[in-house]
Amino acid sequence: MPSSVMPTPRRSGDQPPPYAVSTLGLRKSYGDKTVLDGIDLRIPAGTVFALLGPNGAGKTTTVQILSTLIAADGGQALVAGHDVATSPDGVRAAIGVTGQFAALDNLLTAEENLLLMADLLRLGKREGRARARELLSRFGIADVAGKRAATFSGGMRRRLDIAMTLVADPEVIFLDEPTTGLDPRSRRTMWETVRSLVAEGVTVFLTTQYLEEADQLADRVAVLDGGRIVAEGSADELKARIPGSYVRLRFTDADAYERAIGVFPGAARDEEALALRIAGDGGIESLRTLLDRLDATGVRAADLSVHTPDLDDVFLALTGDGPTGSPLHLKETLR
Repeated sequence: MPSSVMPTPRRSGDQPPPYAVSTLGLRKSYGDKTVLDGIDLRIPAGTVFALLGPNGAGKTTTVQILSTLIAADGGQALVAGHDVATSPDGVRAAIGVTGQFAALDNLLTAEENLLLMADLLRLGKREGRARARELLSRFGIADVAGKRAATFSGGMRRRLDIAMTLVADPEVIFLDEPTTGLDPRSRRTMWETVRSLVAEGVTVFLTTQYLEEADQLADRVAVLDGGRIVAEGSADELKARIPGSYVRLRFTDADAYERAIGVFPGAARDEEALALRIAGDGGIESLRTLLDRLDATGVRAADLSVHTPDLDDVFLALTGDGPTGSPLHLKETLR
């Protein structure tokens, strides 16, 4: 989605609402296809919220509704205290949008792109130039301020794109799959940019298909599937509620390995590695109990590792592609 929403500068002294973004029963259909089927969200100000979902789940549609690009068919949405249906100008004055593709003028330099945005926002010349200089320095592109955007790498283009979004000093920023196509180093640079924005009090609404990205950045994560939010919580909360945690014990000699089998007869065995995989919840208490059982029999493991489900496991389970259990059962468990 291109960065086509044109916000106006935020007024000083405005008090942030209790929730930077909130929706109730948000609905959207295209013909016979229901894309959003009653979405409820509550996103506190100054946090990162990540919306996950498979292709076609409705992530971009949600961003388009919240940024006033398209209208919902039903429900209510408030952004920075403004109703998207009845006060779209108020929403646009409070937000910035960075879409999946950088909305830059390739014929202009980095500085000229920023100055163009400042002019469109009706900032004065002096204020516009000061804002452009500040953002060029902040995003590490001051040394290429005079180079055309067409010559920039993907990571530099993305940084300039977000810098243009920040000319208006928005309260809420929508980042729709902002690191798609970036190399790992550029992606991590983008993560640092997001963290710095949140540290300044900006609210970031992030859609992404990179689950590590949501794990690294988001205060709360929601999984969208079949037009509905099928789970929501912190990344740790969601991971803790997916089955599949286990402890792996490895031994240096066959005798200790065989004795450990007697202690944990239900453990999965790896004869070649002399290792056991013992199911559990991954918690401290269960780990302490396991170690106490080993100590009581005098068995010593060479090393121990704990595996807990990651967001990949959560995503696959909730969207029906996971190997562990029935997706429907897991969705009901996580509600």
